[in-house]
Amino acid sequence: MHRRRRTALSVSAALLAAAPLLTACGGVHPGAAAVVGGDRIETAALQSQVRGVRSAQEASPQAERMIRATGDLSRQKLNGMIFDRVVEKVAADAGITVSRKEVQQTRRAAARQYGGDRELVAVLLQQQGTAPGEVDGVVRREILMNRIAEKHGVANTPEGQERLTELFGAASRDLGVEVNPRYGTWDHDRIQLGEHRAPWLRQVTRDPADAPTGL
Repeated sequence: MHRRRRTALSVSAALLAAAPLLTACGGVHPGAAAVVGGDRIETAALQSQVRGVRSAQEASPQAERMIRATGDLSRQKLNGMIFDRVVEKVAADAGITVSRKEVQQTRRAAARQYGGDRELVAVLLQQQGTAPGEVDGVVRREILMNRIAEKHGVANTPEGQERLTELFGAASRDLGVEVNPRYGTWDHDRIQLGEHRAPWLRQVTRDPADAPTGL
């Protein structure tokens, strides 16, 4: 993976101010943090992701700083879980697929840039609050978004950014994202949870010629 292609693996996510970890859901979907395309994102699954990140953070020498920086981790992780489903829909609608082999090859290429897989895992934990077991998912998302941009001829321009935002916004509306009020509301126009600033769209828009293919 060329240095210009690694942005989704290296840019820090903008986080909200610290807030307590939510442990229960109410409203019309008891036990669900969100419903996307009719599929529930269970609160238990969300909390499992949060625990995975916290466990990895606590084992780091930089634990205190990382935990403080990701105080609202439950919303950050839910944002990512919803966004991943939107990405999958856009990719499926465009006939885009990614194999496990491609994910592993791209991960190895990214790891070489950081001096090894352990270093890559550490960077993602520090910068994006990604647990070690979630790294393949981050790599898969990057590949999909690069290919979506290439498929739709989206270049790294303001017009390209607008086009990609419209594309993902339309998919978000088609899915009919519902979020348990305890976690906020989903913004279809910005493709993110409330005021949480999701970094993915601005990270992946680039000249389609730079998108990794055949990996």
